Amino acid sequence: MSSSNEAWDHLGELSEDDAIHVLTRLFALYEEQEQRNPYDPAAPLFFRNLITALEQTSSCNLNRR
Repeated sequence: MSSSNEAWDHLGELSEDDAIHVLTRLFALYEEQEQRNPYDPAAPLFFRNLITALEQTSSCNLNRR
């Protein structure tokens, strides 16, 4: 994939199970990267963005109830 648009297209085509697998794989990749190089800012940024997205999703889900 060469662009964010292409990534969006692929994400839109995933089943729910495959989307969970992708998220799990990304988590594992960045966790490994963080362990190999704790000073690389990419992994902490990924986890910070992931936590923000999780919090926003939880907040939206609570507001729908």
